Amino acid sequence: MKIILTGGGTGGHIYPALAIASEIKRRDPAVELLYVGTEKGLESKIVPPSGIPFKTIDISGIDRSSMLKAGKALIKFPFSFFQARDIIKDFRPDIIVGTGGYVSYPIVLAGTFMDVKTLIHEQNAIPGLANRNLARRVDCVLLTFEEARKYLDAKCIKLTGLPVRQEILTIDRKKANFGDKGNKFILLAFGGSLGAASINQAMLQLVERYKNEDMGIIWIAGQAGYEDMKEALEKIVDTKSLVCTVNMLPYMYNIEEALAVADLAICRAGASTVCELEVLGLPAILVPYPYAAENHQEKNARALVDKNAALMIIDEFLDGDTLYKKIEELRKKKQILQEMGQNMIKEARTNALRDIVDEILAV
Repeated sequence: MKIILTGGGTGGHIYPALAIASEIKRRDPAVELLYVGTEKGLESKIVPPSGIPFKTIDISGIDRSSMLKAGKALIKFPFSFFQARDIIKDFRPDIIVGTGGYVSYPIVLAGTFMDVKTLIHEQNAIPGLANRNLARRVDCVLLTFEEARKYLDAKCIKLTGLPVRQEILTIDRKKANFGDKGNKFILLAFGGSLGAASINQAMLQLVERYKNEDMGIIWIAGQAGYEDMKEALEKIVDTKSLVCTVNMLPYMYNIEEALAVADLAICRAGASTVCELEVLGLPAILVPYPYAAENHQEKNARALVDKNAALMIIDEFLDGDTLYKKIEELRKKKQILQEMGQNMIKEARTNALRDIVDEILAV
């Protein structure tokens, strides 16, 4: 059997594809895999070290900031479609699996015109334009959120969830090794590998509000903003005399340790992040990234807010005072915090990877 995997642009599209590839190979070592991405995308750095053969096509996302930029991206599409068709003709896959990102569109679309089974995995609560178009043509659509179903016209739709890293699934909150938690309330704030400027600015004000509180703060500021945030923090508080414990980091490879000890998270609402919170039953104040395609992060967040599993602050309204009030609302009503955590767990789909690969092999 031969399978093409395609997805790129962000880790949220790439890592699920790699998890799927690993599980397929575990079940059938004889399967031949090929990953199709772009030369300049993040996938070109992440996929090759995995050992999966990697090929590229020339395509870029549609920049909606101007008609000119959008037009340049659209002009590339016919060429990328024929590139995709040639790759399919050469590799002759039995199945094509798309996990999202603009690179997956021409590959999956070309596959629907050929003698190949095609599946797409929609990661967000509201599907993007590409997946809405592909849904009509592919053999099956796999969903992370049930809320996405109503936007899709497809002959086969299955709710599977999103693959979560094994480290997240196996972490033991009681044995997590990250500082001396004791009975302290632990707050975790992060905004992705590069950080989130709005969250960082709000955290500056928040640390000042909590400087005399016996609590713990884990603040992953991001590699791009860490030094500036560290310098700014030292200007507004005496970091050596803080009563609260502040662990400020540029990045955390073992973030599962921090997620495990935290009582509350402040973060973006990407699909992968949301699914990790669900598996751990970690309540969150979600600050959706305002420039996400189709505003999908806000829809992801609302899906949890509607189930009383999270609170949400729109990015433009985020500041230290607003964040402080939300946190205190939960800190002082621990029963509500516990109920949020229980509601998070209810949304978790810990067998997502197994179910996804079952569907792929079933076609």
